[in-house]
Amino acid sequence: MGVDIAKAALAAGNQVVATGRNTDRVAKALGDDDSLLVVKLDVTSPADAEAAVDAAVDKFGKIDVLVNNAANFYGGYFEELTPDQIESQLRTALIGPMNVTRAVLPVMRKQRSGHIISISSGAGISGFEFNTAYAASKFGLEGWMESLQPEVSPFGIHTTIVNPGMFRTELLTRESATYADHSIEDYSDRRARSQDAYNSQNGKQAGDPAKLAKALINISNEELPPRRFIAGTDAVSIAEQKISDLQAQINAYRDISTSMAHVDA
Repeated sequence: MGVDIAKAALAAGNQVVATGRNTDRVAKALGDDDSLLVVKLDVTSPADAEAAVDAAVDKFGKIDVLVNNAANFYGGYFEELTPDQIESQLRTALIGPMNVTRAVLPVMRKQRSGHIISISSGAGISGFEFNTAYAASKFGLEGWMESLQPEVSPFGIHTTIVNPGMFRTELLTRESATYADHSIEDYSDRRARSQDAYNSQNGKQAGDPAKLAKALINISNEELPPRRFIAGTDAVSIAEQKISDLQAQINAYRDISTSMAHVDA
């Protein structure tokens, strides 16, 4: 998805800083362009994040938009995922965006302008079986971004959470997806079905990342960009089901929930 976002931004006439752990791969994907700067960045490294921001400002003088797009996927049942795997998921998908945003914010505060876009997921709206680690990272991302918004809006900085459904990216490839080891017999049948389902979706997802990239460029140009953008028919369905489920649970216990006020003796 990052390649498509960078290409769309360049096509729209923007100056782009494209980052990745493998700069040769990034440069090969995007080609030569006077408006492009390729910088090494491992989002789990605060030092890398600070160096990338410094390079961006040295080259272009400012940073108008940050897109937090780095992602990985650890699939599996919670009991079978190791603590190291869960921590790796959180380091990349939650702490990583925090590292980069922390490095960018001083620049945007000084400018009194900016836009932070963080790519979440349908799994940031609703949890799914076999997604405990991934959903935890995306729910965390959303809580952080929602809380960040009122902190930075007085400085003219906007925030947008993006909730894509299933888009045809590299997320489910062997390079980006890791599955828990088969260690607990009770999960065997469901584990096999879940892993087969994800493997079968790889390369066949319904969403077109190029269309999402163009939508994000349009959103970034809005005077008042949305605080949340839900992308894809499947993601809209997930959000609508979540709203329905929450309303039903609120109504089911409304009398008890609203009877909690402290009564002074």
